[in-house]
Amino acid sequence: MAATMTDVARLANVSVSTVSYVLTGARPISGATRERVLAAIAELGYSPNAMARGLASRRSTLLGLLLPLGEDGVGATVSAFVNGAASAASAAGYHLTLNPVGADDAAPLRELASRRLLAGAALMAVRLDDPRVDVLRELGVPYVLIGRTRDTTGVSFVDIDFDTTMADAVEHLVRLGHRRVVYVNHSQDALAAGDGPTVRTAEAFARAMRVHGLEPVMVAVDAGAAHGRIAVEEALARDPGVTAFVSMNESATFGILAGLADRGLRVPQDVSVVSVVMAPAVAELARPALTAMESPGAALGRLAVEALVDQLDRTDRRDEDKDKEVHQQLLPCTLRVRGTSGPVRS
Repeated sequence: MAATMTDVARLANVSVSTVSYVLTGARPISGATRERVLAAIAELGYSPNAMARGLASRRSTLLGLLLPLGEDGVGATVSAFVNGAASAASAAGYHLTLNPVGADDAAPLRELASRRLLAGAALMAVRLDDPRVDVLRELGVPYVLIGRTRDTTGVSFVDIDFDTTMADAVEHLVRLGHRRVVYVNHSQDALAAGDGPTVRTAEAFARAMRVHGLEPVMVAVDAGAAHGRIAVEEALARDPGVTAFVSMNESATFGILAGLADRGLRVPQDVSVVSVVMAPAVAELARPALTAMESPGAALGRLAVEALVDQLDRTDRRDEDKDKEVHQQLLPCTLRVRGTSGPVRS
């Protein structure tokens, strides 16, 4: 049986990602660690050419990243996930393909999976009950989730730690004196469909507010700047004394800023705005630049593909415990204070 990257990592007592970095030079590795990895590669006779392994095993060397694509395509925040996944796939000798397959696309996914075009799949925009998981399980296609289903028993996933992220966002505003905070979420349709981030952030925001003895208020709107303006109108109609907004609805966030300006409210002197799960490049587009809970998208994309490659390596070895080893990891967003959050107005 041909040696795998996981075998090299185990013998060298390092992570699979460290082996990848030694092979690709994508990150600096200490001399001692590098020598240990190279010695393990030589001892095991490991070949990092996934194409050669695929030909020998008659298995595809394509990894599919499955996510729905809207009319606007992939924005900067989602692109970070894609870039992280693509880099990790390349480091492991695989090719990543972007497949526009959402949770409502079980039929085309079944055709794609049944033709064995993919060695494995990473799923994004995961719903609490996601039919794509059922299809992949049924057809025996290895998979990892970038997100979480309701039941994660035996499922490998990486996801944002929404509880910590929302707690940090609310804590930041509370420390600035804010008590009347509104959360602008994705649409009611997304909530009803069980979109993981939409549901989990709604619950996490409510918990974070109640920790401080505050009443959680949420507005759910469609994507787009126009709907951000609608969110401002609805929030102020419900509570004219609102002093802060938290928003995960990325494109609507810019409409929130515009809607506040339309009403003559200054940011952050009159109202603070904190964006959640946003790439730094997007946060910098606003004027003033947005205070944001910055997304760990690149890291999550990389971790998902590394977990998927590890799963494929274990399958190659016919590891009897391969189904018992799952990778489950949460990463919080990181607070970056910029120009849209400040002390509550007196």
